Amino acid sequence: MAHQSTDVRLDGISEEKHFDDTIAAPAPSYGSGELEATHSIKEDSDEREPTPEELATLRRIGDKIPYTAWLVAVVELAERFTYYGLTGPWQNYMQNPLHDPLRPGALGLGQSTASSLQYFFQFWCYVTPIFGAIVADAWVGRYNAICIFSVIYVAGLVILFATSVPSSLEHGAGFGGIIVTMIVLGLGTGGIKSNVSPLIAEQYTKAKPFVRTLKSGERVIVDPTITIQSLYNIFYWCINIGSLSAIATVWMELKIGFWAAFLLPFCFFFLAIAVLVIGKGKYVVRPPKGSVLLDAGKAMAIAARHKFNMDAAIPQFGEQFVLELKRALVACRVFCFFPVFWLLYGQMNTNFVSMAGTMQTHGLPNDLLFNLDPITIIIFIPIVEKFLYPTLRKHGIPFRPITRITFGFFLVAGSMAYAAGIQKYVYSQGPCYDFPLECPASDNGAIPNRAHIALQTPAYFLIGIGEIFASITGLEYAFTKAPPSMKSLVTAIFLLQTAFGSAIGIGVVQTATHPHMVTFYACLAGITFLAGSAFFFCFRHLNETEEEMNKLDAENEEFRVRPESEITTVLGKVKEKVVHSDHV
Repeated sequence: MAHQSTDVRLDGISEEKHFDDTIAAPAPSYGSGELEATHSIKEDSDEREPTPEELATLRRIGDKIPYTAWLVAVVELAERFTYYGLTGPWQNYMQNPLHDPLRPGALGLGQSTASSLQYFFQFWCYVTPIFGAIVADAWVGRYNAICIFSVIYVAGLVILFATSVPSSLEHGAGFGGIIVTMIVLGLGTGGIKSNVSPLIAEQYTKAKPFVRTLKSGERVIVDPTITIQSLYNIFYWCINIGSLSAIATVWMELKIGFWAAFLLPFCFFFLAIAVLVIGKGKYVVRPPKGSVLLDAGKAMAIAARHKFNMDAAIPQFGEQFVLELKRALVACRVFCFFPVFWLLYGQMNTNFVSMAGTMQTHGLPNDLLFNLDPITIIIFIPIVEKFLYPTLRKHGIPFRPITRITFGFFLVAGSMAYAAGIQKYVYSQGPCYDFPLECPASDNGAIPNRAHIALQTPAYFLIGIGEIFASITGLEYAFTKAPPSMKSLVTAIFLLQTAFGSAIGIGVVQTATHPHMVTFYACLAGITFLAGSAFFFCFRHLNETEEEMNKLDAENEEFRVRPESEITTVLGKVKEKVVHSDHV
């Protein structure tokens, strides 16, 4: 393959980087991120494009993961460590009163209000990626956008810590502090989210499959599509490694106090900032080309006036832009079912935590089991990556994106069905039966119903497996199916579905009251099963065009990746003006 050699100046040291003339490649339709270990591959000096016969017969593998992709993954790990470390104790922090006899608490807002605020925060966190995508695409680029929003993130952390210390809570600062924190922190995390996901995929720059001879002598096809899928599996794995921080913070909440639980993730976030600084100048980046959101809106308005014929916008915006917009809309249509998925996901840190609070915890924090979800993902991503996907491919069974997402929907539906059964069992146990902690026999809420908290375990397990199939595939789809000029925007639209799910959660949370929780969970299970079935029925035809769509950008030179030293951004122009004025 043709390469471009570019000298990159880093602190006076010249490093040579090689960048393909094409953009990062999309994810595989046959679903495997199987990677060969670095030591088992002998680099072929004459790597070449495969012939049609080789494409049909040779085994496909993934390429090595660039070290800059690992740096981006560490940034995301640190940010998620902070996010989940903070939000893990939030349900107790908001729901239970200060000096509660059974559970840790601070604000005493009750289950419905606390759950509504949790849903509001999730909604806000997944609306703000749209703003983050616009800032990156129009003005500063992804790397600079991540740095800017990291500073905003730190401001939110300072506010939360300052208002959660005992003296602040005693003086009533807790409620105002949590509201301001949600707004500021949501803006910071949203700006990071919309840019870090595309940035990690862009670190791999090869766009076309090529033939390589392994050390064993076997000739294989190194497929960039498999490499991209592996990148997203690694990315999601790091997210869930970071989310284990809640194990520590819920114990600190129980044994020390909320201020200590919030201080740990606050300090850890500076790891993300350190990695951003260390990697400066080394990341593979794309130039900001201006936000397409406004033009996309105008083009769709023209199409709407012409009976939704997108070609009607060609005279004003050009054929290339309209073709790219059509591609983006295909991906966005696939996302329209995801709010239901995220509504169910939101039960883990809201109603599941509240259910655990009515069960016998045997000394465990009632919000500890939430961490079974990331533990499940951490264990099963390597199993899926190294065994399930390669085995299916070996036997000629395609496990394409639409099918994987459908499986994810069915698994989370199963989780809600199981939760309905557990809730029914909790109601069948004394002392308060259908009204846990609310009857006189509970000794003012100090005695829960006689049901063990461990019964919740399978519900978290099913949601975790469902995430592997639905959420990771959704991120892949957002990156690989979007045209180069719209990758941040389409990723942000995918994340926006979580906001819609949270908005639905705000609407239905008032129905999540005793003694109606069995019906609540059963309805969620049924709705999600129907949504998964409708999703597959509507989009199964896209499985057949998967490989064709993945090849569309292989020759796109306009949006090829470049070293950061070649990129001109708004921030760069400001710096140039400052330097020029100093010389003058």
